[in-house]
Amino acid sequence: MKDDVQSKPKTRRRKPRSGRKLSRRARSAYGVLVATCLLVLGWSGLSLGRRHGGSGRPVELAWPQAIGSRQGAARLAAAGVIDDPFVFGLLLAVASPVVTPEPGPHLLADDLTPFEILRRLTRLSSRARAKVVIPEGFNRFQIAARLEQAKVCSRSEFDRAVSDAAWLSSEGIGGDSAEGYLAPATYDLSCDSAATAVASELVETTRKRLGTLRESHADQLAGLASRYGWGEREVLTLASVVEKEAAKADEAPVIASVFFNRLEDPSFRPLRSLQSDPTAAYGCLADPNLESCRGYSGRVTPAMLRDANNRYNTYRHPGLPPGPIANPGASAIAAVLSPASTDYLFFVASGDGRHAFSRTLGAHEAAIHRHD
Repeated sequence: MKDDVQSKPKTRRRKPRSGRKLSRRARSAYGVLVATCLLVLGWSGLSLGRRHGGSGRPVELAWPQAIGSRQGAARLAAAGVIDDPFVFGLLLAVASPVVTPEPGPHLLADDLTPFEILRRLTRLSSRARAKVVIPEGFNRFQIAARLEQAKVCSRSEFDRAVSDAAWLSSEGIGGDSAEGYLAPATYDLSCDSAATAVASELVETTRKRLGTLRESHADQLAGLASRYGWGEREVLTLASVVEKEAAKADEAPVIASVFFNRLEDPSFRPLRSLQSDPTAAYGCLADPNLESCRGYSGRVTPAMLRDANNRYNTYRHPGLPPGPIANPGASAIAAVLSPASTDYLFFVASGDGRHAFSRTLGAHEAAIHRHD
């Protein structure tokens, strides 16, 4: 018997959709969002690569131990080294998983790109470098000024570093500063470097030079130690005086002989006094509050030479000054280790950086009149 019930019509199954199609309005909004993101990224990239409109003025900035990206960017904007703290804050936030700013003092400038500022704050090896020439005879104050000019580190931080008791002890340097140990040379240094790291590099160069001189002048060093009780600091001290007095390298051994003669000759008065003008001048740099140093501008005055309160004044204090007055080159150190054999007790400038040397005070005064 036929089944009278009609079967239900078959329905076609629809394939499941992998995703819903966006409506026209949604597609439009999404496109605007993507375009906006691209514009923001492009604008940010241009901002990060654009130099701040400054004159190259050095800017000292202390970076705190713990500071957020936004607060750090605001600090840089307040210092006048970035234009857009929002963009730089994004850069700091993006970079933070990989590199973070090094806490402590930094030397920046008002004409850098944000990318270069980040390199300096994080002390990346890819940051800008500077060739710094330190001439023979520069003192630590002059070196500090040159390092700041080259944007390597600030003069105040360098001066603090080379006078820090803990750092001096770690470098095996006696006295109250590293004066005399900051080797004259040409250095390739990273901008915004830690001042102690820069100072250590200069001291290391001096150590290498002293090591070479120890090998070539072992007997002379032993003789100075035996006769005067001198070590390397005393050698560097007299070498610094010779460096400041000798404009011509070939005269350095003769000038060194004059100072040794003054230390030993019983007829020289006052006894054992070096009588070097540059020592009194350095005393005014080390202690500018001295009465005789008021208004000091580089010229040594009679009042300075009379001042017994100036502890570096070798007209009033016998023997060596308390420490080096500059940073001598290898030739000045060698002159102290191998002075010329003379009986001279006096010398006076004779022109073109050279000197006239005399044994007696009368001959010296005649030379002064002759070359005055």
